[in-house]
Amino acid sequence: MAKPGIPKGTRDFSPAEVAKRQYIISAIKHHFELFGFQPIETPSFENSDTLMGKYGEEGDRLIFKILNSGDYLNKANEALLQDKDSLKLTPQISEKALRYDLTVPFARYVVQHQNEIDFPFKRYQIQPVWRADRPQKGRFREFYQCDADVVGSTSLWQEVEFVQLYDAVFTSLGLKGATIKINNRKVLSGIAEVIGAKDKLIDFTVALDKLDKIGEEGVKTEMLAKGISEDALQKVQPLFNFTGTIDEKLNKLQTLLASSEEGLKGVEELRFICDNTAVAGLGHSMLDLDVTLARGLNYYTGAIFEVTAPRGVAMGSIGGGGRYDDLTGIFGLKNMSGVGISFGLDRIYLVLGELGLFPETVTEGTKVLFINFGEKEARYALQAIQVLRRQGIRAELYPDAAKIGKQFQYADKRGIPFTVVVGDEEIQAESFTLKNMATGTQETVTKTALAEKLR
Repeated sequence: MAKPGIPKGTRDFSPAEVAKRQYIISAIKHHFELFGFQPIETPSFENSDTLMGKYGEEGDRLIFKILNSGDYLNKANEALLQDKDSLKLTPQISEKALRYDLTVPFARYVVQHQNEIDFPFKRYQIQPVWRADRPQKGRFREFYQCDADVVGSTSLWQEVEFVQLYDAVFTSLGLKGATIKINNRKVLSGIAEVIGAKDKLIDFTVALDKLDKIGEEGVKTEMLAKGISEDALQKVQPLFNFTGTIDEKLNKLQTLLASSEEGLKGVEELRFICDNTAVAGLGHSMLDLDVTLARGLNYYTGAIFEVTAPRGVAMGSIGGGGRYDDLTGIFGLKNMSGVGISFGLDRIYLVLGELGLFPETVTEGTKVLFINFGEKEARYALQAIQVLRRQGIRAELYPDAAKIGKQFQYADKRGIPFTVVVGDEEIQAESFTLKNMATGTQETVTKTALAEKLR
């Protein structure tokens, strides 16, 4: 018999790990609702035509397809089977797919339920997604996304609130020094325009986005290989050393983009967001203007966000998002602007663990274990357990009347701090013997005092 296992890129979570993940999710959910977002849920899988073609060629390749039920090859084209043409064959044998993200299903939801929704619609969604990606640190094939979006409004106050939302969550988690990077698609388009590479916009921004990975020379080499001229590279040179305060960077951009109407519009939007964020103030996070930030250029149309972990933590982005002007247009509902952000649960988990930021109380479990001596004692103990549970104290009865040493050992391994022993003497006196497992001390207490001691 083969050893049991799980697919690569998926994970089992222990009770302690689940508790830590729920701690993060609870913080995110609390602030989503504090900021006025409403929860929705969508199916784990969608019709293939809902997902395919929405993420580009690379995204389509990473979507997990679900085989049709029954004899799925029965209706397949014989010629395609003979030719082993998987790209053309797949739509015939797979009509459904696991969701790749929460955003496209959300767009489908908005279009499908548009007559029931009050716009602007603020939704949040915390559910798993699946990608047939190569597993590595911080990247999995099954993982949770924690998204918040607003659709039906072009107001830049939404972007200001999203910066505050990021900061509020990270501050509540005790994560100091996270950097919320911001840029604007219009600025990137404007830069491409003024350097004479407007027709190479995608190639230009994809290369620029790699600056922190391959360095200035690597970016220039890639741009040249994509047909961007030496003259254009000379004009874009200032971007490679774009330093200063946010205000100084905005002023530099205003000068650089003086001949681009679209670029200047992007600068104006960035100035509004940054200025009003400064007025509102941030807690433990920092806002920074990063002109090399591109994030899925085909997808976003305005502000772009990406959050990086504090310095010294080797981790990719722990959050990201941006403004999209016509996401629902892919499903026929035009001119429905939206903006949204996402929290990277798995990466935040790794960062908090590396920095030792999980409170000890997060993994607290059962507070007291009642030792089982037999049916009569168990019945007496169960009455006290009910009282404790009603008062929010986690209590349980060892299920078997096993050797007392085994029961104490069980409590010790579980990290249960207290045990209660009940025998004939305790039953007659209507009392309990409470033992502190850390110190070994014991004391006899009444039912009322028991709750007080444990609380």
